[in-house]
Amino acid sequence: MAAAKSSASGSEANPVGRVARTVGRALHLPFTGTARGIRKATHAHGAGESGLGKLIELHGVNGAGDVMITVALASTVFFSVPTDEARGRVALYLAITMAPFTLLAPVIGPLLDRVPHGRRAAMAGAMLARALLALTLSGAVVTGSLELYPAALGVLVASKAYGVVRSAVVPRLLPPGFSLVKANSRVTLGGLLATGVAAPIGAGLQLIGPRWPLYGAFVIFVAGMFLSFSLPPKVDSAKGEDKALLAADEEHLHGPHLKTTGRRPGLRTVGPAVTHALAANATLRCLSGFLIFFLAFLLREDPMAGQSAAVSLGIVGVAAGTGNALGTAVGAWLKARAPEVIIVTVVALVLGVAIMTAVFFGAFLVACLGAFAGFAQALAKLSLDALIQRDVPEQVRTSAFARSETLLQMSWVVGGAIGIALPLNGVLGLSVGAGILAVGWLSTVRGLLAAARHGSTARARVA
Repeated sequence: MAAAKSSASGSEANPVGRVARTVGRALHLPFTGTARGIRKATHAHGAGESGLGKLIELHGVNGAGDVMITVALASTVFFSVPTDEARGRVALYLAITMAPFTLLAPVIGPLLDRVPHGRRAAMAGAMLARALLALTLSGAVVTGSLELYPAALGVLVASKAYGVVRSAVVPRLLPPGFSLVKANSRVTLGGLLATGVAAPIGAGLQLIGPRWPLYGAFVIFVAGMFLSFSLPPKVDSAKGEDKALLAADEEHLHGPHLKTTGRRPGLRTVGPAVTHALAANATLRCLSGFLIFFLAFLLREDPMAGQSAAVSLGIVGVAAGTGNALGTAVGAWLKARAPEVIIVTVVALVLGVAIMTAVFFGAFLVACLGAFAGFAQALAKLSLDALIQRDVPEQVRTSAFARSETLLQMSWVVGGAIGIALPLNGVLGLSVGAGILAVGWLSTVRGLLAAARHGSTARARVA
């Protein structure tokens, strides 16, 4: 008792100690308060109990790590050289990384289909692979050695493998009353917010040295590896999943058909809703790749009035990111209401803006086009994911995600290649972009509206 009183009196007699503890709590509060706020937001509405909150946090970690690598590679391949040389280096980067990826990506889905009980391990493995490849890239960005390209390819493949597994995991973690579109929106929005926070941090690390964003990526991905194993065990189980009826025809009833024939349903039986939605999304992704590369080089040569090239690119990038975040938020609000109609509407909307930008070319309209393109891409992709999760049988759903992601990635590359090859003329370039959209919209609108009218026989929630 006497010792306790002595300790208390000693504490009271030590004002320096009290001040130190007060300062410590004050410095600690922003971090603990922010962490509690993030946890409260990600775990709201039953997401904490179902495990969806942990997946949202994991996807945020994934986005933060990817943007660190993007910052490091962009400074090496794009910003460090003159425009003409940069166009050649960017084209070479796309060719070297995407050609092998085209061959490897279709293998990812079928391979992951065979390990449905190892989804957490697969996500952790993708994180670990990117962590190690970030260390490899940290040397390559300084020396400019050829190992930059295979390491970048490895990062791309691991990133897509994570994305494919993540899409297959979402239906297992739906809270009560959540639709697939709403859940996907939350996960995507978490990734976008993390990317927005990590991008300026990566840029600051880049000022210290080209290696530092990659060191940051290494730390982030290692954290993601451990976070992957914190997901609920039900992620690794397929027990209780409903097999949705394919929109293609009546002979592909999953349960009875599989029991009587013993055959796995094929990817070609995904139905018209999915195929037309995929084609429309490919058009939007092609436009995205085109705008990124065409505007990147155009604004380097002819920045917005009164702005530097970096600021001009930043304005368009922020507009596109804002549109993407808004599209994700709207997707959560719309839930699962007629995804086919949503896709038709957003493609028509961005087509109108693209035509207006091509006719009345100007800085403001270019930024608006970036925002609308980001909005349309996010909302259309959420609708496509919902259609795949609704209409494709679980046995091949992972393969369907992998192959759809491959097609979308290749569409992005095709658009980027067109953007690199075109002369740096704003009116000409945006007219080409509007033409790409018009072809895609006209070729899919009829099929999507027909699919929406007739509907899919199975609209049961995949739980």
